[in-house]
Amino acid sequence: MPLPELLSNRPLACAISAWAIAQTLKMLLFLVLEKQFDWRRLIDTGGLPSAHSAFASGLATGVAWSDGLKSSTFAVAAVFASVVMYDAVSIRREAGKHADVLNELLLLTFIRDSVKERTMLKELLGHTPVEVMAGAALGILVGSALSSL
Repeated sequence: MPLPELLSNRPLACAISAWAIAQTLKMLLFLVLEKQFDWRRLIDTGGLPSAHSAFASGLATGVAWSDGLKSSTFAVAAVFASVVMYDAVSIRREAGKHADVLNELLLLTFIRDSVKERTMLKELLGHTPVEVMAGAALGILVGSALSSL
């Protein structure tokens, strides 16, 4: 597959751009709120806005502009975006809550003293509904902006 064809794929460009903007915004928000600069925020999960939601809704928006709302490809992209956003706000968020409880238990028990290398579970996995909606809105805005060029 020639690279120029791939780079000219508008829906893909919409999705990747929305993801990159969301991740950059997360890093900047962390800098402002926590007064710390952390490059890992560019690839980390969780936080505002949801980059997964921005990515999926950017793709769906790009497909809508490219192929139309009646197209099968838009239907697939819209269902994909819905599944991604549902997963972010429900399943991954619950897994993060479980990790939080397990980390607390690990800190409260005597086991942590006997374990030489203690690995904490990642707690920031999912999103709140507001984070998901902000990501979806960002994806729609970026997808619409890039598709209308």
